[in-house]
Amino acid sequence: MSGRVVPEERVQRASRRAPTQFPFGSLTGDAGASADPVLVEIVQGSLASVEMEVETAIARTSRSPMIRDAHDFRAGIHDRLLRKLTGRSYSALVHPVARDFPIEEMQEGDVFFHNDVYRSEGGIGHLPDLCVTVPVFSGPADQRRVVAFVQAFGHHDDIGGAVPGSMPSHATSVFEEGLMVPPIKLWDRGVPNRSALAIMTRNSRMPESLAADLDAECSACLMGARRLGELFDRYGVETVESCFDAIIDRTTTTYRREILSKIPVGSWTWEDYAEHDGVDDPKLHTQRITLTRTAEDDPEGERLILDFDGTSAQAKGPINHCGDYSDGVFLKKWLAPILRNLADTPERMAELDVNEGIVPLIEMRFPEPGTLLTPVFPAPTNARTFVILRLLGVLAGVVAKAVDGRMPADQETIRYTGVYGEDREGRPYLMREVLGGGSGGRYYADGEDTIHVVPDSRNLPTEFTESRFPFLVESLSLAVDSGGAGRFRGGLGYEKHIRMLKDGHFMSIADRSILACWGVKGGQAGKPFQVTIDPGGPNEREVDALADAEPVTAGEVIRIRTTGGGGWGDPLVRDPELVVRDVVWRKVSPEAALADYGVVLTGSLDDDSLGFDADATRSERASRPAPSDAFFDRGPGYARLADGAPHAEVDLVS
Repeated sequence: MSGRVVPEERVQRASRRAPTQFPFGSLTGDAGASADPVLVEIVQGSLASVEMEVETAIARTSRSPMIRDAHDFRAGIHDRLLRKLTGRSYSALVHPVARDFPIEEMQEGDVFFHNDVYRSEGGIGHLPDLCVTVPVFSGPADQRRVVAFVQAFGHHDDIGGAVPGSMPSHATSVFEEGLMVPPIKLWDRGVPNRSALAIMTRNSRMPESLAADLDAECSACLMGARRLGELFDRYGVETVESCFDAIIDRTTTTYRREILSKIPVGSWTWEDYAEHDGVDDPKLHTQRITLTRTAEDDPEGERLILDFDGTSAQAKGPINHCGDYSDGVFLKKWLAPILRNLADTPERMAELDVNEGIVPLIEMRFPEPGTLLTPVFPAPTNARTFVILRLLGVLAGVVAKAVDGRMPADQETIRYTGVYGEDREGRPYLMREVLGGGSGGRYYADGEDTIHVVPDSRNLPTEFTESRFPFLVESLSLAVDSGGAGRFRGGLGYEKHIRMLKDGHFMSIADRSILACWGVKGGQAGKPFQVTIDPGGPNEREVDALADAEPVTAGEVIRIRTTGGGGWGDPLVRDPELVVRDVVWRKVSPEAALADYGVVLTGSLDDDSLGFDADATRSERASRPAPSDAFFDRGPGYARLADGAPHAEVDLVS
């Protein structure tokens, strides 16, 4: 079932003291310089088409709501040097498969599988993320060899462990989180390994869904490998590989010219926090980045150095993330999309892909083993989103310090909510979804409402959930006032009301319930995550953001409010007309219009006469105290966890 067995002690030593190295070079002697520019565009378009076809096939043939409806999965295409070629979305890594199974021994029809966090080279963050990898072959019949890889990984409903959904919020060991599978050959020359599949489905509470999803992913990747093989057969291996080199080199050149050039030479430090780990009492779990932009004449090249020294010790609970494996190659590609915010225009930002070409431009320096980013086996990791998504904001914040705030305020953070129990026929069910929230205000525009960090992901359709599960979705709307006030307001989160028709249990894996998405350059923090059961009823109660089995009785309502994005700039200089518009649109309440924006409203919402008093508004704004010296606003929850301090030292900009 598996390749070479690697003792855990050896894995720890190899990956931490001398990170596992994989070749990063070029496939051709001139690194694609001689590739036909027109053919490069054709090849790049073909890669995007194959990737989209793989994802479409998975979405159409999978079974679980998380994969089929919420679309919490990704596909990726990699060359034989394991470099990611596509940039529409992030993906896992081929590195652990190539480490354990020699490429020259792979056969057509092979499908490799893994979900072991500690043996994934940093590409898998928690056990529900199952990854399948298929090698692509090309060449004459007697000389066919591996030329690329097609891969898919997604978040599956259940892979075993202590609680339904395989994300126990109070876990203190990875052994509580589900079945760990190191890289294995799941299909051998087109023949599925039924024994391995039987073991995996036996460990799942949702065996039919798991089996169907895996079959969909394996079949889709095998189809993608055939499509990609046709590309090599059409143009020849050397020609296509030259185009691969050109695609990656173009990304490196573009980011160096258009992105790195916007950051001055220097060094800056900033930090942000996860607020709880499910085991200890809430406290500030620090993730810190010192960003250094080197000069063109630096002996080791022009690049960004991200130093994570100062990051907190690994948590007892499951918020750890294995980021330092393989020199952090996954983390580089995960964080790089934040840098696109420095593009000249939003339109140009949308055009910039993130592929392996960004890797030479980023150097990562990790602390010793035993931190949130360098956890030691068997530390739990199922809620690692608290760290890995927070790092997106830490990078945005430290870059904001370097460029005088020309970065968005903090964006929404991912959270998993759900209910489980028995349906009307007495069968066990699990409904879990990833609800989005508001993105941060930008220096040129408000934030977006109810966006999802995971690309192409979405909330579950009401029609589907009500027909399959014993509850009603009574409302789904924007959470009024959840976006942070600012010259450019933060985007709004969701407010969702679920009425249970049978007794069940509510579960939540969420952050930002005490802390909030921060505002920048005078903008205010957004509102935090909140869950209330039976709001306004006799049993009204707040539910902790980390909950595995909160009982909910038939007839009770679960009210979920997700985070709003941080605001950008001083709210007292926001155009009052925009504030009136937001009140009309029910994004800002009349009370917040005065309290947060200093706008004195006139008229009424009821008869479409709402307006503002210009003189009274100017007077009201002039009476407000001077703004804080802090460059960032973290909201009132920060003081609660920081012994009353209004802001962190790193929040000041000299």
